[in-house]
Parts: sequence; C-alpha cells; structure tokens
Amino acid sequence: MLAAARSWIKKLSTQRTLIVLISGSIFAAAAGTPSVRAAGTSPDVLMAAYTAYAQHDFATEAKLLLPLADKGNATAQALLGFMYAHGQGLQQDDVEALRWYRKAADQGDAGAQSNLGLLYLQGRGTPQDFAEAVKWFRKSADQGLAFGQNNLGAMYSKGLGVPQDYADATTWYRKAAEQGYSVAQFNLGQRYSKGQGVPQDDVEAVKWFRKAADQGDAASQFALGVAYMGGQGVPKDDVQAYTQLALAVADGFKRAEEVRGSLKQSMTPLQVSEAEQRVAAWRPTASRREFDPPLLWFTLPQSAR
Repeated sequence: MLAAARSWIKKLSTQRTLIVLISGSIFAAAAGTPSVRAAGTSPDVLMAAYTAYAQHDFATEAKLLLPLADKGNATAQALLGFMYAHGQGLQQDDVEALRWYRKAADQGDAGAQSNLGLLYLQGRGTPQDFAEAVKWFRKSADQGLAFGQNNLGAMYSKGLGVPQDYADATTWYRKAAEQGYSVAQFNLGQRYSKGQGVPQDDVEAVKWFRKAADQGDAASQFALGVAYMGGQGVPKDDVQAYTQLALAVADGFKRAEEVRGSLKQSMTPLQVSEAEQRVAAWRPTASRREFDPPLLWFTLPQSAR
C-alpha cells in the first residue's frame, strides 16, 4: 500500500500542476500595482461592489463595476473579466472575459495578467496558445504575484510554451512558495521529492509539504502522511501519518481514505484514538492576507483546485 501511495503522489504531481493551471477563477492584484492605485479613484464604488460580492449579489456587483470599467478602471475591468469567466451576475462569456482581462492586463494589473494567461492556456475565448499564456504569466510573475509565479513554474515544469526546464520551474515555484502560497509549496516539495531541478532531498520536501499542509492543503497533507508512513524525510510515525491522512480525507481527498484505512489495520486502538484526537484539535495556520478574499483577491475553494 505504501508503494502504491508513493506512486499515486507522483501521478498527483502532474495532475495537480495542470489543475492549478486551468483553475482560471483565481484573481489577484499585487499591492502597489497600477490596478490598486487606480482603485483609489473610486473606492466607494469598489467597496460597494465587494460588499455585493460577499453577499453573493452578483447582479448588483456587475451594475456597479460596468460604468467604472468603461471609464478605464483596471480593477473594475479585471473583476468584470472574472465575472464573465464564471457567469457571476453576467452570462458566462469567455470572449468577454478575455476582453476585460486584457484591458486590465494592458494597464499592468498582475491578477488580470495571470488570468489572461489561464484563458490562453485553456483556449477559452481564444485559440489555445501556450506561448501567449507564458507571456502573460511572466508579466504577472515579474510583478511578484504568487499565482502568476506558480503558473509560470508549471509551464516550465510541463514544457508548455517554453522548453521543459525543472530548474526554472523550481525557481518560480520557490518565489511563490516563499510568499506562503500553499499550491506552490506543494509543487516545490514535489521537486525536492523527485529531484527535479534540485538535488533529491526528502527532508526539504517534507519541509514544504508541511508548510502547505499546515494551511489545510489536502494534497500536501496526503504527501506528508505518506512520508510519515515510510519514514521519508521524517522518522516513521504511524500516529502522525494517520493524522495527516485523516485531515486530507476530511478535505475530500478520496485517495487518502484508502491509504488511511490500510494504515489503521496495523495500528493499535490507542494509536488511532490519539491520532483522531489530534485531528479534532487541528486548526489551519493563518495564510497571508493576499490569499484571503478581501476586496481585490479571489480564489477557488481548496477542493476545486
């Protein structure tokens, strides 16, 4: 079972990279970028729009944003792109999403640049174009946006639009991971686990899996649980392994349920009880502010990545 779990993690690395790349509903704007400065010209309207968003009143949000976007406000334009991309308050329309993202991206909005890259990657609203996706991810990444950095890293990892280069992938994953972005932390952990772009190092892999797992990242909890099962990068510890696997199960990570069930058969009732107490007491660490959804930050639920 342990060997099968390790093999499944290797498959997950490829699947998860692609899932992150095609999860086009991530929108973010880096503090100090042009969109944030432009937002200061109409703060009341933008705040009212966010209030409507928080209340799931997307129709009102759209009515508030459209006039502002027409006047050239990059933040409003990026938000409209998001709404068109996901049919929130507006009929879902990838062509319109692309148009509004591009208007904001051309003004230097890092979040819109990242999302525009995602549309080119998917071929939504435009023919699929990996090179164009890389172009926009790079613009976003160069502004320091973790989402753009992670996506650019994934393009290098998969060799999409650029020659495959694990060293470059690792560089960009690390930039995003050091900002606290859990998906990038998982991806960086995988590079160390597989020795891609960096020397193979189970201890370093566990370090990054743990950072992401502590934030509630289910894939990282699974990877950390498997590491404890086999004593890879950490001392073998069935209680810790069960705890991490159970947390992943709680987040809907189905593969973890099978592995946890197999592990449970080799544990004493006391060990299982201790692990379940740890699960009940567990709370995620607070993520950095930019990965929460205040006015300018949008992200998919963990289960949808």
